[in-house]
This record gives sequence, C-alpha cells and structure tokens, in this order.
Amino acid sequence: MPTTYPKNLYSPEVYRECLERIEKLTPDSQPQWGKMNVAQMLAHCAEIIEVANGKPLTNTPWYVKFFKGAIRRMVLSDRPYPKSTKTHPQYLQTTDHDFTTEKARLLKALAEYVAKDRETAEQIIHPLLGKMSYEEKGWAMYKHLNHHLEQFGV
Repeated sequence: MPTTYPKNLYSPEVYRECLERIEKLTPDSQPQWGKMNVAQMLAHCAEIIEVANGKPLTNTPWYVKFFKGAIRRMVLSDRPYPKSTKTHPQYLQTTDHDFTTEKARLLKALAEYVAKDRETAEQIIHPLLGKMSYEEKGWAMYKHLNHHLEQFGV
C-alpha cells in the first residue's frame, strides 16, 4: 500500500472537485458499466460515507470478515477498482430511489465527513476496514466516490 495517496477527500480542492462532478449528474445520467442507475449509485455512495461517518455496518457475511485484510489492501491500493465489483449487502442498491433525495443525502454525508478534524476522523474505526489514518480515510473515500463518478461519466 502506498504511504502517500494521490488524492484525499479531506483536501478542500478535492472535495470541491467531487461536488462539481456530482452537480453534473442528472436523473437521466447513464452508467458506462454496472447495474445501478444514477439514483441507486448516489444512495450507494451515501451509505458508504455514512458508515465511514460512524453508522453501523450490519449483517456482514462471515466470508467478508474472513477477507477483510484483502479488502482493506484493495481499498487502500493505488489501483482502480475493477468494474462491477461485488459489494457488502448493506451497500447494495436494488430498489428504486429518488434522484433528488439521494443526491441531497450524499451531499449531506460528504459535508459531515469533511467537516471532521484529523483527531475526530481517526477516532472512528471502520467496522470492516478497521483503524485507518486520516490520509487513508481521505484516500479510501475519494477512490470509491471517484470510481462511481467515472461510472457515470463525470
């Protein structure tokens, strides 16, 4: 795993870039891969950030816990995520969602995420990935969000 990361969601410039990209999404945005529509993707990303903010992660299958070290290495590596990677059951989005509602939910979760100072952020232990540094957290959340923004061409 790298010791320095290319981007960090805690960086004001990177956060602003992500917000600008989210604003380019519309209810009609189409994925370049995968099964989720844009509202489902927003709900998925919001759920990921909410868990990073301290929301419980429930019903983790035993085999996911068994592979948590490998999952952590994949999350923190500088390699992009493979397209259409399987996700934790809590993050899976299969029902219809409202674009406006889910966009607002994601923006709220992101604002709460970046508002944390280093000490507060590092005190939140991720239920699957474990204890992470401020830099690791900033990279992990950026990498995931970037993956899905690229999925929708923004």
